[in-house]
Amino acid sequence: MNPNIKAVKQLTYDAIVIGSGISGGWAAKELCEKGLKTLVLERGRNVEHITDYVTTLKTPWEFKYHGLNTSKDLEEDPVQSNVYNEGNKHFFVRDREHPYIQEKPFYWIRGYHVGGRSLTWGRQCYRLSDLDFEANQKDGYGVDWPIRYRDIAPWYDYAEQFAGISGQNEGLSQLPDGQFLPAMEMNSLEKHFRARVKKYFDGRCVTIGRVANLTKGWNGRTPCQYRNLCSRGCPYGGYFSSNAATLPAAMATGNMTLRPFSIVSEILYDKDKKRATGVRVIDAETNEVTEFYARIIFLNASAIGSAFVLLNSKSDAFPEGLGNSSSMVGRNLMDHHFKVGAMADYHGMEDEYYIGRRPVGIYVPRFRNLGDTASQRDYLRGFGFQGYGEREGWEYTGLTEDGFGKAFKEKLTRPGKWSFWLGGWGETLPYETNVVTLDLLQKDKWGLPLAKVNFSIRENEQAMRKDMQQSAMEMLEKSGFSNISGFDYKYVGGECVHEMGTARMGHNPRTSVLNGYNQMHDVLNVFITDGSCMTSSACQNPSLTYMALTARACDYAVGQLKKGEL
Repeated sequence: MNPNIKAVKQLTYDAIVIGSGISGGWAAKELCEKGLKTLVLERGRNVEHITDYVTTLKTPWEFKYHGLNTSKDLEEDPVQSNVYNEGNKHFFVRDREHPYIQEKPFYWIRGYHVGGRSLTWGRQCYRLSDLDFEANQKDGYGVDWPIRYRDIAPWYDYAEQFAGISGQNEGLSQLPDGQFLPAMEMNSLEKHFRARVKKYFDGRCVTIGRVANLTKGWNGRTPCQYRNLCSRGCPYGGYFSSNAATLPAAMATGNMTLRPFSIVSEILYDKDKKRATGVRVIDAETNEVTEFYARIIFLNASAIGSAFVLLNSKSDAFPEGLGNSSSMVGRNLMDHHFKVGAMADYHGMEDEYYIGRRPVGIYVPRFRNLGDTASQRDYLRGFGFQGYGEREGWEYTGLTEDGFGKAFKEKLTRPGKWSFWLGGWGETLPYETNVVTLDLLQKDKWGLPLAKVNFSIRENEQAMRKDMQQSAMEMLEKSGFSNISGFDYKYVGGECVHEMGTARMGHNPRTSVLNGYNQMHDVLNVFITDGSCMTSSACQNPSLTYMALTARACDYAVGQLKKGEL
């Protein structure tokens, strides 16, 4: 045998998955369980479940800076330090090592390691409805989704039943019910808020958040311990992550090869076969370049990361980037705008408290622009609220109190007043000029061009934000709260860490990148199921949709392989 042929054979797999975060982990699980020898490429270090959660059991006094960030952190990581702290800093990149260009302020939050942001995500899981899948077609923004709720509903079921999502069914058309584990319990003030909102506001519902934290043992994982230290990694497997759930399932098949420190610089393309043949990989530690080959490729590097790989994969057939005949790769970047709402105090219920640190609050599903006259507003789409009620503890008052001894300790441990926080998460429309491009002159330490991000919200979102604040204040007022204050903390793009849309799905290859099965129009053996694929953003947290779309796309891709279509 020719040595080169032998070498190629050793580097050839049935499938390659680029990225090991939420969608990449799902792709690995599905492809491996369907019998495909699958190579999973992660550009960062390995993180072993439990073993590498090095801060997860630390107490506050064990941290040098008591869990806080330092001035050095703020200087060296001006982006990542907005979301990390001393307890989870190791799960975020260093800004100086991984630069990018902000043409307008945009926070690109990243975790380069096995599991990616599945270790630090917010874990709230909501389904999209046909209100969302039909929105672009009805109001003319973006392009029409090539799927409807009926197409993805059974895959939502499938994803929820494996991941373990706790929540409560409410029978709302704009927020479809799911296959839930028992819901977490609202505290007394939240129950009061739910009852008052139901009484005073037709069509509004307050429910407990639907969250990927287990309320009972599930698929070999232990229930949530109510520590609310999820972003440090959970040694109990109490919340869904690639490391705790999908990657172990993939590994158990014997079909997965996991390769960390593997930066995919480009996807290789054969213009005669009109297929991708593999990927070119730079070793993050040694700079050695290796090519791996496969019959199908799943690109799951995040909305900006996946756009980067496609744009950097240039050839005679695709001089503007792989599968970019539509010029839509990198365009239509979306994120949810938030950091707007209201907070208030509540007097009463002083004999009531709650146990533990519940990892999710309440949720108020969208109630604007539902298709009826009553909910119609002077902007498009809508928003939902997340929030929580709590009693103040020593961290609110104890730091300014004088005293010592038994009486002082008793005073500090006595619960303070009740307060409530209510914040909106709003939909951002798909704008072609919100775009990711490459700067071919500025390079990173691996010689790759830097990503450039140009993103801003527009008049529609600004009008929505005013309503978000006013609506939050109105609901708190009707619910008997006092000292109500609205807030708008001037959201910066990317802060929500819900980047979407840079390789959107659509019917027409001239205006979209992917078809209804997340398959590239131009390159049929490449599938993209991370946030890149989203045609609109809706206002719900999107990760559950990525999970469902990934499982669906894997099922389709393997079926096409078996038919000889790929």
